Formats: sequence, structure tokens, C-alpha cells
Amino acid sequence: MASPAYARSLINLTKRLKLSPNAPVQTRHAPILSIAPQRRHESTLPVAQTATQLDRTPGAAQAPPPPSAPIDPSTIEQELAGIRLPRAVQATYLDPLRHKTTHNIKTCELQIRSYSIRNLEVFADFAMRAAYYLKLPAKGPKPLPRITERWTVPRSNFVHKKSQENFERVTLRRGIEIFDGHSETVAAWLGFLKKRQYYGVGMKANVWEYGGLEVGQDMDAEAERIAERLGEQLDLVGGRRSLMTKEERVKGMVEGEPFKGQWGAYAAMGGAQSVPNADRRVATKTLKSVVKIETGLDDA
Repeated sequence: MASPAYARSLINLTKRLKLSPNAPVQTRHAPILSIAPQRRHESTLPVAQTATQLDRTPGAAQAPPPPSAPIDPSTIEQELAGIRLPRAVQATYLDPLRHKTTHNIKTCELQIRSYSIRNLEVFADFAMRAAYYLKLPAKGPKPLPRITERWTVPRSNFVHKKSQENFERVTLRRGIEIFDGHSETVAAWLGFLKKRQYYGVGMKANVWEYGGLEVGQDMDAEAERIAERLGEQLDLVGGRRSLMTKEERVKGMVEGEPFKGQWGAYAAMGGAQSVPNADRRVATKTLKSVVKIETGLDDA
């Protein structure tokens, strides 16, 4: 007959301890029985913490945590209301901040277009916040008149032509004005908006720049400064600049017959007014024949 499970566990325990038959078992458990009540009375820690301190072996079963008290929703709301959010996070829940104008001089006018009101409002708010952080006085976004487009097309052809269908497209717009802004700052603002442009949103900007009365002198000084910085590389811009100093040579090259023939002046409907019979169909002359004719005219 097989022994029960609890009996088998005791027998295996006895085999592991290698107890001799003459040694009483009670004497071995007596110190444990005498110490256990003493530890119980001396311990003043909670049950879960005491179990954790007594048994630190890896994989040991831990006592279940004590049951938590029910949470009151009103207490949670009070605790959340007491938490102070950062200023940057608080600003997202408020209207965009604005700077006051000083001279009230308009430097940029931005028009935002979209077919979706949601995308339009989101990007307009983003543009206003970007203008504030760049210290640009901005006004807006103000709603602009809608652009409504309609099309009427037949549903089918032939006998079904009288059955037609209407299509409509409404473009929503918002306007933002920038005042007293430096041209470089406005360019940085527009470039940032172009880089972070929201999907389904288009932009159109009009920029004004103001200067002094000595505009010509400023442009000449700027050209000299650029020439000094570029140096020899400036000669590579627009071809050979050495030819531009010799006006007579350049004029002779442009008005010469080989040049006109190369660029189609002798072709049908050439359009060159200085060439006789340019608007009529004439025989195309080769470069050699043109040279001979010019030489004959010079000799005459």
C-alpha cells in the first residue's frame, strides 16, 4: 500500500538529514520550538516586512501586500490640481502670447490656406507662437473670406447629358500680420514655418523691406564688399568678365553675321530686326559664305 503524500515528505526529510535511529527527533526540534515564540514577541515590524527580512533567499515566496484602502476620486483631483506644471506646458492650454508694436510698421503679411478647418487652426496657432518666441509683434489670425469654387459636369454622355452633377471646393483662409520686424528675423520665421509646415496647409507671404534714401550708395558698397570676399571667383560668374570691359568688342560679336546665323537669325521667322528679310523664308547661309560676303564689303 502506498504511503500518503505527507508521510512521504517526512520520510524524505529524514533521509536528507541522515538521522540516526538512536537520536530522538524531539531534541532536534526543541530549540526551534523555543525560539519561535520568542521571535514572535520581540518583533514589532509588519508581517510582510518581517517575512522579507527573515527569508532573503532568491526565489522565496513573499507575503502578499496588505489590502489598500479605496481611492477617493475627489482626493485624486485635489492632488492633481496642486501639481504645478511647467510654464511651457501651461502655455499650450492658453492663447498665444503677443508682443506690443512700437512703430506699427508692417513688414510681413502671411496668408494661410487649407481645405480643412482643423489643420488651418492648428497651423495658425503654431505660427503665432513661433512669432512670439522670435520676438515679432504679430496680429491675428484673422479670418479671411472663403474662396468657393463650383463645377457642373454631366454624369454621362449622349442621351444622359441632361443628368448633371455639381462639385464644390471651399478654401478657408487665415491672415497673420507682422509689425516692426527685422527682415532677417522675418525670413527666419518664414523659413521655420516652411520647414515645419503642416500637411494640407498652404502659405503665401508678402514681405516689405525699408531702407534709407542712399539706396544706390548702399548697393555699391555691398557690391564692393562681395567682390572683395569672392576675389577671383567673381570672374566665373556670368562667363568671362574680362570681355565686359571691352564694350566695342562685345558689340561687334553680338551684331556680327556669324553670331546672328548661329542663333537662328536667318531661319524662317527669325525675328531679328537688324537682319534684312528676317521675317521671310530665305536661304540659310553657311559661316564661310558669310565671311566672304563681309570681306567683299570691306574691300569695296
